[in-house]
Amino acid sequence: MAKRVGVRKSEGTKEPIFAGYKPLASTYDEYFAEAGKVQPHTGTIVQQLENLGRDEIRERMRLAHASFLEGGITFSVYSDARGSERVFPFDPLPRVIDPVEWKMVDQGLKQRVEALNSFLGDIYGRQKILKDKKIPAAIVLGSPVYRKEVKGIRPRKGNYIYVAGIDLIRDQQGTFRVLEDNVRVPSGVSYVLENRIVMKKTFPRLFDRHNVAPVEEYPNRLRRAVTSAVPGRGTNLVVLTPGVFNSAYFEHSFLARRMGCDLVVIKKRVYAKTTGGLQPVDCIYRRIDDDFIDPLAFRKDSMLGVPGLVEAYARGNVVLANGIGNGVADDKAVYPFVPDIIRYYLGEEPILEQVPTYICERKADRKYTVENIEKLVVKAVNEAGGYGMLVGPKANKRQRSAFIRKVNADPRNYIAQPLVELSASPTWMPRGPAPRRLDLRPFVLRGNDSWVLPGGLTRVAMVRGSYIVNSSQGGGSKDTWVLERKKS
Repeated sequence: MAKRVGVRKSEGTKEPIFAGYKPLASTYDEYFAEAGKVQPHTGTIVQQLENLGRDEIRERMRLAHASFLEGGITFSVYSDARGSERVFPFDPLPRVIDPVEWKMVDQGLKQRVEALNSFLGDIYGRQKILKDKKIPAAIVLGSPVYRKEVKGIRPRKGNYIYVAGIDLIRDQQGTFRVLEDNVRVPSGVSYVLENRIVMKKTFPRLFDRHNVAPVEEYPNRLRRAVTSAVPGRGTNLVVLTPGVFNSAYFEHSFLARRMGCDLVVIKKRVYAKTTGGLQPVDCIYRRIDDDFIDPLAFRKDSMLGVPGLVEAYARGNVVLANGIGNGVADDKAVYPFVPDIIRYYLGEEPILEQVPTYICERKADRKYTVENIEKLVVKAVNEAGGYGMLVGPKANKRQRSAFIRKVNADPRNYIAQPLVELSASPTWMPRGPAPRRLDLRPFVLRGNDSWVLPGGLTRVAMVRGSYIVNSSQGGGSKDTWVLERKKS
């Protein structure tokens, strides 16, 4: 039950932090059940923040920003004429998740990723799920990211998904729901790790009265997962990246350093650059799209990939994390069928709920979408970063009409969903904390077993009233605290 925490003035001249904070109407607030009443697991953090005071928080925010700038913790925005490189916006008020809730999320994520891996093995194999008509063949085989070039190729140990980023939201009742799946080259984990480092540096005492689950073991866990299909020791692992102009290059180089690997491509072979010279590669943790990974198999004009890599993959001579063709499993038109995919392969009911979805390729769904577009969020099925979508309730008539034309012209490329009131959390603004909407991207590693990084990347819509949390469109991030049992 929520308890009331006083927000009277602290000793001295400290101004109360949350005195004027008002949760958004009809929205689940991560800190407050209602104005002045904290959620059961956030009471101590609210009190500690009150004890710090506004001036102290502003000063520590300045130090945090300087730390991000000094560490080169940035991302790129290609469309911004003011300059593409930016420091990732960081909010000092952590998101706090109750351990009982997290246990359910952990189990649900493992279940979902296991089913999606089985789905990939099937559709690039016997395609039994299509023959049994549990999902329309046209949806799968008509996906622009279904790769017929790798049909019949089974990777080592049948593992297509070594790392997944599953986007979650909370609805108005506070229930976690899956918004979308990312099993191609999910990004963002480096910001999770750096957020924690900076938070511990600038707000060390906030950790004193909380037993927060650690995140620092992720790079070692990632390495173990990726190399799990290679027998013996001394496995050479490299990171394949598009290079310094990619928006997530900071993360690519960050993980390469943390996992103890780097990449050099000479002629038509991939080698690990080591102090002992060039060594053949056993595993590739790739951060490059299918189209560019091998010019002999996909785009002939690609200067980024490794010629002959797909053939080496087919023969089992190299592990790719993640597998080629994974995009069909996170195609947004496949998303509505994931509960059925879980039931089909695992014989279990889904642990995590998801958002009701209209598939515009279906005539009835398309008709409903067009007639009710002012109530819906319409998304292109293979866009990311908040692009290729329309938030109907926030759009004007001209924008809605333009999207209706797009949907009618290419219905397979669009889905629609009701606008879910994303949960909100206190987020530091120039005048103090204000409610801002957010989502959560936990990361699941799958090798010899499955492991979920406690918490994940909480992305925040920094703009008032916005539902867009993506960094490329002005979003920021928070440190995500999954609480463990209280310290004795």
